[in-house]
Amino acid sequence: MAYQRSYGHGFHTCKGFTLIEILVVMAIIGMLAVMVAPNIFNQQAGAQRDAALSQIAALEAALDTHRLDVGVYPDSLEGLRENSDGRASWNGPYLRREVPLDPWGFEYVYESSGRGFTLLSYGPDGEVGGEGDDADIGLQ
Repeated sequence: MAYQRSYGHGFHTCKGFTLIEILVVMAIIGMLAVMVAPNIFNQQAGAQRDAALSQIAALEAALDTHRLDVGVYPDSLEGLRENSDGRASWNGPYLRREVPLDPWGFEYVYESSGRGFTLLSYGPDGEVGGEGDDADIGLQ
């Protein structure tokens, strides 16, 4: 920025930025945004995956507690909230809140044989299988 001294009145006058200077600064900011944006989106995908893993771990703990009390895993995840079978040894609810949806808004996939279970999130695409970010997440 250039300063010019006015000898007549003793005031300083300032000139503004030139168009070229403004364009250079905007170009630099644009390049930084292009470099940073993909990292932000990758962190969000990783955070959603971590949230799904945390929810699955909490559901697994609730399922194991149900099995310790009742002797078998429930037929559905709703069995963690209500005693639909009327078992006397049921000591729930085993979840404080409703059964959560996965971070992408889909229901967790739960199947039980009574002695074991499968608990999955199909990931962001909501479909079986997938690779990379769309891979299934969970316990089999």
